[in-house]
Amino acid sequence: MEKIIYMDNAATTSVSDDVLSAMLPYFKGKFGNPSTIYSLGKDARSGIENARKQVAKAIGAKEKEIFFTSCGTESDNWAIKGAAFAGIKKGKNHIITSKIEHHAVLHTVNYLAKNGFDVTYLDVDHNGLINPEDVKNAITDKTALVTIMYANNEIGTIEPIKEIGKICREKGVIFHTDAVQAVGHIPVNVLEDNVDMLSLSAHKFHGAKGVGALYIRSGVRIETFMEGGAQENKKRAGTENVAGIVGLGKAIEIACENIEEKNKILSQKRDKLIDELLKIERSRLNGDRVRRLPGNVNISFEGIEGESLLLLLNMAGICASSGSACTSGSLDPSHVLLAIGLVHEIAHGSLRLSLDNNNTFEEIDYVVQEVNKIVKRLRDMSPLWERIIKGENK
Repeated sequence: MEKIIYMDNAATTSVSDDVLSAMLPYFKGKFGNPSTIYSLGKDARSGIENARKQVAKAIGAKEKEIFFTSCGTESDNWAIKGAAFAGIKKGKNHIITSKIEHHAVLHTVNYLAKNGFDVTYLDVDHNGLINPEDVKNAITDKTALVTIMYANNEIGTIEPIKEIGKICREKGVIFHTDAVQAVGHIPVNVLEDNVDMLSLSAHKFHGAKGVGALYIRSGVRIETFMEGGAQENKKRAGTENVAGIVGLGKAIEIACENIEEKNKILSQKRDKLIDELLKIERSRLNGDRVRRLPGNVNISFEGIEGESLLLLLNMAGICASSGSACTSGSLDPSHVLLAIGLVHEIAHGSLRLSLDNNNTFEEIDYVVQEVNKIVKRLRDMSPLWERIIKGENK
């Protein structure tokens, strides 16, 4: 194949033609500052409020509960720090999270831990699932916030958010979920899921980079994120990224349309890819087979190094990753894979392929063919693989 096969949609997605068309007018003809009162400004404001309506509808929220940000990381920071600093005023300095969160969450709670907060990091099982009872048992009268991701960005496991949210609601504790990998990929409803705050990011579902949103349930009080003007109901100052916000609204509307029907086909592609790759000797699937994002494939191959696999896949025209895009420059094994019990040697040999509806069965066949060839090539050169084989022959 001469074309590039893109299977790293968990890292980012391309801006769709429809989204780009929706955005373009706001770079030129409707370029006004949305805080002004003349028609150019009103046109920009109208675009933002329409996007707010689209986002709210997509996740079952009210329009006034949607606040636009620059990305999922900002949304996570605002939700966590905002709830923590509001909690400390009430004598609550305890935060609960998990060991497999995205670094946007882990680094934020680590920052708070260095500044007087107590943090509980919950374990997960071998598939990356959190036990809601562990959340319940960890909550104390000092707990200000529980923050658990909706679906894992590396292994695709979908967490029992509804059950966790119910526990938090009963205990009177604010519940935040990083849903950056979930929104636009699986049905999400903040009311049904008992969620108080939810983070999302446009570039994960064919919107533009540099724009996200935070849902804050009515009645939940958290600290203002950024001081300045009166934008976003005086909670997040700064002139809005109008074109990006408009694109986010259009992208989430398209992504959520017929989502279950689209996911049936996408899951078939995912399952074929998983089944074929698991035929490779000494391979294993990471993450839950059933409670899994429809486009996520994460497999470890013993006896190889993930970076070499990615480089050779790139030479074959295949874009993939070994985990989170935010840690692609790190030589350390994935904290997620270590948390589900993988030893360092196996965690280093992981491959994440994240599909979307644009990927074809023909592409899957090609990827399977190339992965087989590359794994064999790397193992033939690997002293580690030789030791593994010799160990089996004893």
